[in-house]
Amino acid sequence: MKNLVLFLVLCPFMIFGNDEKIPSKIKEVTVYLSGANITRTAECKLAQGASEITLTGLSTKIDESSIQISGLQSVSILSMSYDINFMPVLLDESASRPLTERLDAIETEIALLKNNISGLEEEEQVIYANRTVSGRTQSLSLEKVKEISTYYRERITAIKNEIFKANLKVKQLNTETRTIQKQMAELNNTPEIEQGEIKIKFDAPLTTTLTLEIAYQVQDAGWIPNYDIKSKDINTPLSLSYKAHVYQKTGNDWNDVNIILSTGNPNVNVAKPSLGTKYLNFSNGYRYTNVSAAKKKKYVYNPSVKMVTGTVVDESGLPIPGANVVVKGTTRGTQTDFDGHFSLNVENGKELVVSYIGSHNAELPIYSSVMNIRLDEDMAALDEVVVTGIGIKRERKAVGFAVSSVNAEDFLSGKTAGVQVTRGSNIKIRGVNALKGNNTPLYVIDGIPISSNEMARIDPDMIASVDVLKGAKATSLYGSRGKNGVITMTTKKSTVQDDITTTKFIIKKPYSILSDGDITAIEINTFKLDAKYEYFATPIVNENVFLTSTFKDWEQYNLLPGEASIYFKGTYAGKTTIDPYTTKKAMTVSLGIDQNITVTRKQNKNFKSKSFTGSNRILDRKYDLEIKNNKSVAIDLKLMDRIPISQNKDIKVDDIETYAANYEDKKGLLTWDLKLAPQEAKTESFSFQVRYPKYKRISI
Repeated sequence: MKNLVLFLVLCPFMIFGNDEKIPSKIKEVTVYLSGANITRTAECKLAQGASEITLTGLSTKIDESSIQISGLQSVSILSMSYDINFMPVLLDESASRPLTERLDAIETEIALLKNNISGLEEEEQVIYANRTVSGRTQSLSLEKVKEISTYYRERITAIKNEIFKANLKVKQLNTETRTIQKQMAELNNTPEIEQGEIKIKFDAPLTTTLTLEIAYQVQDAGWIPNYDIKSKDINTPLSLSYKAHVYQKTGNDWNDVNIILSTGNPNVNVAKPSLGTKYLNFSNGYRYTNVSAAKKKKYVYNPSVKMVTGTVVDESGLPIPGANVVVKGTTRGTQTDFDGHFSLNVENGKELVVSYIGSHNAELPIYSSVMNIRLDEDMAALDEVVVTGIGIKRERKAVGFAVSSVNAEDFLSGKTAGVQVTRGSNIKIRGVNALKGNNTPLYVIDGIPISSNEMARIDPDMIASVDVLKGAKATSLYGSRGKNGVITMTTKKSTVQDDITTTKFIIKKPYSILSDGDITAIEINTFKLDAKYEYFATPIVNENVFLTSTFKDWEQYNLLPGEASIYFKGTYAGKTTIDPYTTKKAMTVSLGIDQNITVTRKQNKNFKSKSFTGSNRILDRKYDLEIKNNKSVAIDLKLMDRIPISQNKDIKVDDIETYAANYEDKKGLLTWDLKLAPQEAKTESFSFQVRYPKYKRISI
């Protein structure tokens, strides 16, 4: 009987006592534009048969349906569950070990007490059942009834007292448990936090040791594309630094882990749409409605943006005054000023809604601190016509240099101006005087000087850019080591992997990213771009003159929409936005405003302005564009204006005179490519006539 009771007491531990808590380590993190995939590794020893382990210290933001386990060999998974446990984080193991051991002892004692309570409750039920049966099956004397009643009373009382004392002891032990947990939290000087746990039950045919790889998706993480655009002067290539601003609040710090940045977004619905039949019939309404197709998700929310500034324009590029700009889901908003500008505090907001009478609303994620927004005209609201959109298909080029050479020396030959590679891979810098002695240049990789032998081992595919220094500039930076010239090379900070639907940037060095939501800047790569510099002005929209840089073949760099900081001649010039979705063959970025060049647009008052012919009104317009270069150097300036295009047969635009301008008649755009000497001034002109019914109104 005693052996049976002991078996019943220990049975729960024989069944569940092999539950082992297993530590795991983050091996790799793939960060998406929204969300991340965590890959962990863990070692565990499994006995033959069924066993259970618990992976502790995980994130509380895990998508349970995304959990994947690999490295099982011949072991099968019987079940798997994900739970959240509230417990303190302990870092000082030596000081916390006695407390941990006491907690384990308390847990065992509580289990034994509960088993004892279960046994007493079973005995109580047996006594009640036996008393009922005895009373029905036999006739008892009064003395026998008194004897049995006394036994039942005393035993039932004893059982209840034992159960009461056991429950009281369990309560005391639970109180002690909370006290120890508080001591552990104070010892570690950290509050109690929630932690995720994955429990896995295995069935192993033999005793084995597994190296498990656990992968899962988490929320509250992502990366935001960001750029630095630097230019030393208008005669040097443009430097484009492609960076990722990575953030995470998953509840776990990522310490010294391998980072992969993916352009994918697992939170986007990827279900294939279905198309049914469209049936036409008469309706009672007066206006046909058109259901808009779902827009392609172009922009990604940037949680670091607290203030947004920008300009709202119409389809023709003119600023829209009085447009409403509101943080979606709030009453916080503003209106654009006369020039279409706005500035709005967007803290804790995720989307902007921009609206104006006669235009379609625009809803955009807050992706940058500079957001210039175009509103499309709502033709259905104005003229009751239907407008449809046309999608644009883009082809992406493969990434990487077209390098057929076998080493870095061959890569330099013909790739870098001023470098001569002779037989035997001897490298010389043209223009460096080295009549005798060693004339090998100094090699500098990512700011670190290296030897010729080390140079020969550099993978040419990892070279991002090369610069050559010679003369006083080389020796001023590197002393006597630079007397034969210096070849400086910048290596790629990541390798690029193009998947079928996404691009991955595999970062070369590991990073640590805290779970505090702060931004960690990771450089993806830096590119040297052959750029064309010119000044640009369109005074009908903005009378400032902008220095712009235009470059081609940008598709190979897998750029995404993002904020860019502009640096010109070592000085911060402001911010702009790189938006590949609105760019075609060439990308143009603004490097800032040059106050030393002025452009003004004036209507020529000597030109006949208004007259009437029968039922028509005639407007004659002539505009003079006055340009002045106040700089001490010559400049190239692209000047643009426009002539209105009629969309109504009753409005006629005639007598167009473009003079020296290049005219694109389908769009009505005028372009002048001007060269201005220092202190030179020029005036360009154009004119046109508009004829329309005199009882109508138009805006030119």
